[in-house]
Amino acid sequence: MSHSKKTGHDHSHWSDMQLKVNTLESLLVEKGYVDPAALDVIVETYETQVGPRNGAKVVARAWADEAYREHLEKDATSAIAELGFTGRQGEHMMAVFNTDQTHNMVVCTLCSCYPWSVLGLPPVWYKSAAYRSRAVSEPRAVLGEFGVELPEEQKIRVWDSTAEMRYLVIPQRPDGTEGWSEDKLAELVTRDSMIGTGFPDCPGGTR
Repeated sequence: MSHSKKTGHDHSHWSDMQLKVNTLESLLVEKGYVDPAALDVIVETYETQVGPRNGAKVVARAWADEAYREHLEKDATSAIAELGFTGRQGEHMMAVFNTDQTHNMVVCTLCSCYPWSVLGLPPVWYKSAAYRSRAVSEPRAVLGEFGVELPEEQKIRVWDSTAEMRYLVIPQRPDGTEGWSEDKLAELVTRDSMIGTGFPDCPGGTR
């Protein structure tokens, strides 16, 4: 099952959270509690090295290797560690697989538990009260705001992350990728597709 259309995100109603984060960061730097250079290094590490690229490699391996997919389904923590991805908030993982019948979506209603080791830093909208409450009460509407339009017959299952368990969505492999290498497949995997609020890119660079 492939998805070729995705519209832009409209998160204007969550911009206050971003403002608060930026203000807090500025105050911490101004008072000397945080070294801005060190902060940049941390952010860069999680965005470009630890971040979504790790999760993309996990997804690509699951798409290409049936034995690994089975391992991931049975014991995601072990399967992810097999690729060398362990660490902060990635100690207890469960992989959930999208199908034609079910679309999975992840939220953390109590705080913002998020698998840093495979997805990097959580996006601001993931931590917002709006997403945390509405993802549970009206998931189809929230997905629509992300440009994710699903058939009415496709069930949406929402997984609530906790300190004891965090989730990684394994999106459906796009059509037209038969015979692709894992590296090439990984380039199609988006962060949002591993949270369930987006689709992978389609061959040719569209979504």
